[in-house]
Amino acid sequence: MTDLSAWLDDDPMVNEIQTLSEKIRQRRTQMMIHSYLYYVLDDNVISDGKWQEWADELAELQKRKKVIGFYDEAFADWTGATGTHLPFEPWVIQRAKALLHHKESK
Repeated sequence: MTDLSAWLDDDPMVNEIQTLSEKIRQRRTQMMIHSYLYYVLDDNVISDGKWQEWADELAELQKRKKVIGFYDEAFADWTGATGTHLPFEPWVIQRAKALLHHKESK
């Protein structure tokens, strides 16, 4: 496990037993952060393949539950095709930049 793994798996405080809502929240968070890195900063810390894996998983999870009270509208029609439309609010930008800084300091 590399030092980046905690960042890539989102919140290290989440244990291995997550509810469906928690897993959806985790994947939505990852999609927003990594989409900001890719589409706005023209950089990445994960491969396109890993991003697509998470995006596809989110699409499957949301077939079971779409409303979790966390960016439901932004992900209402999520197919996993792109993250260009996702909201890049200040907390997303802050976490993306921190992740990029962590990558660059290695």
